[in-house]
Amino acid sequence: MRTTRFLVLAAAGALATTGLAACGGQEKDAGTADGGPIAVKASDTACEVGRTELAAGQTVFEVTNSGAKVTEFYVYAAGDRVMGEVENIAPGLKRELRVELPAGTYETACKPGMSGKGIRGALKVSGTAATVAPDAALAEATASYQRYVASQTAALLTKTEEFVAAVKAGDVAKAKALYPVARTYWERIEPVAESFGDLDPKIDGREEVVEEGMEFTGFHRIEKDLWTTGDISADGPIADQLLTDVKAIVAKANAEKLTPLQLANGAKALLDEVASGKITGEEERYSHTDLWDFNANLEGSKAAIAALRPALEQRAPELVTQLDAEFANVETALGKHRDGDGWKLHTALSKAELKELSDSINALAEPISKVAAVVAR
Repeated sequence: MRTTRFLVLAAAGALATTGLAACGGQEKDAGTADGGPIAVKASDTACEVGRTELAAGQTVFEVTNSGAKVTEFYVYAAGDRVMGEVENIAPGLKRELRVELPAGTYETACKPGMSGKGIRGALKVSGTAATVAPDAALAEATASYQRYVASQTAALLTKTEEFVAAVKAGDVAKAKALYPVARTYWERIEPVAESFGDLDPKIDGREEVVEEGMEFTGFHRIEKDLWTTGDISADGPIADQLLTDVKAIVAKANAEKLTPLQLANGAKALLDEVASGKITGEEERYSHTDLWDFNANLEGSKAAIAALRPALEQRAPELVTQLDAEFANVETALGKHRDGDGWKLHTALSKAELKELSDSINALAEPISKVAAVVAR
């Protein structure tokens, strides 16, 4: 959930994708519909977007942070639907966001401090992008990943129903046991779920959402009650609303038609989730079940890359080799903290152990940051 929750991994934040992209069969510099990257000058008080009227198609935003705070950059459609995002842009660093935009009206947003609604501006996209059917490998990649999303949303719904039933029955022990299991399925597909406006903060928002004018509900509200007071006697309506919202996300996620570029960006976004919330312990601040989320984010990222693998093997086989090695390194580092069928609590890990996990995620982030540009060729 994109609320205040971050510790920047500067090495990962410095990475930017490179390469050329095809649009209508013609290569454009840096893969944008208008022929070049759009400079975004972000600071603690401003978000200056170099062009605010664009042609439909693929666009690259090049975001430079000259402020003192870590920032993010978003492109929103109506209802705050996330079309693209890039996180963890540390002061003095530059990141790229590659996104496909059909004709319509949008908003750009820089979020200094990575919280709140951000510094927003209007963005107009017009025309019709020249379309080229994806090659067979990329077409199968999206179909494969959508099957994965369907399997995860089905399990998310089932486990959320079980969790809600335990909460409403007042069974604290069972609800605690089910909590990280249900969230596993959410965390595996989080970039997809986060694209649907305010459903994400309603389901996954932490207490900081109150600062943004929203009610504190969802998984983390119940988490707080389970692990701080153990009193969930008044949580029945919150649990019912959680289930309603999860059903809405499941329906929307299964209806969504993803592009290969969205898969590539999603794989990187899941690593950003690990780096920004799970390593720090901010995500599961009451239950300390962050390693469950860490593993789920990693699995989700790996699933997206697995779907893209045939295309990547054709276009950048050396990148596939590097990805395989770095995924294996992260899995080895994380595997040290297994506890039966689950994971140790975040509070049980030493600073050195957390640094090892952080370093392994940073190393994996480097090759994953290159996937979008390869896919966009």
